[in-house]
Amino acid sequence: MPFISYKLTAASAILLTSLLAVIYPLKIRAKPAHHTLLELGDAFASGIFLGAALFHMLPEAITVFGSQLGHIHYPLAEAFCAAGFLVLLFLERLAEDGCPDHPATHSLSLMLASILIIHALVEGMALGVNTHTATTSILFLAILAHKGSESFALAVILNRSRLTVPMLILVAVVFAGMTPAGIGIGTVLTENVTGQKGQLIAAGFNAFAAGTFLYMSTLHHINHHYHHHEGENLRELWCRVV
Repeated sequence: MPFISYKLTAASAILLTSLLAVIYPLKIRAKPAHHTLLELGDAFASGIFLGAALFHMLPEAITVFGSQLGHIHYPLAEAFCAAGFLVLLFLERLAEDGCPDHPATHSLSLMLASILIIHALVEGMALGVNTHTATTSILFLAILAHKGSESFALAVILNRSRLTVPMLILVAVVFAGMTPAGIGIGTVLTENVTGQKGQLIAAGFNAFAAGTFLYMSTLHHINHHYHHHEGENLRELWCRVV
């Protein structure tokens, strides 16, 4: 029960952070701008995501699949991880290829917003299915650190669209609620599906989420962050390594 309370607290903190970070830019109809501190903070959070994916989530998934399905020699954890990476890559390339001459069109904005919403749900489920305090805490800190810049990015994307203000607010609220909803779904699965099946489900979510974390902190970060001078690349790299 205390562990479930911890997850509920984490879900509440993430929901509040998301709402605060996304509503204000939408309220003032903020336009894309360069925010050095936001970029550096996002790079730092991306580094946490990389560490969580490579040093915790994926290795744990590999261990579980190896112990529970030792007779299967196919790299299942790595396959789930690659699937998570490729799903987001496919969706983003699909949006960009659909509007090659108008990168800031209405449909592209909605597709990019959908990618962020899907990622928010997956990261919440990854936190929810985890039963180890250390991994859960690392994921919580990574999500919380990344949520502000991710919410602001969503606000900028939505401001490029032709949605009405009520629809903008609706999408923002849905995005804010996706990670807490994912935490709830993951927690329910963990509590109700036990034994080998529960371990395999948790391992699969961990591996898939690791792939989405890898994509969001590498290709997505590179494609959607622009620098005014070369020195900012070095500062962002340092923030990731730290």
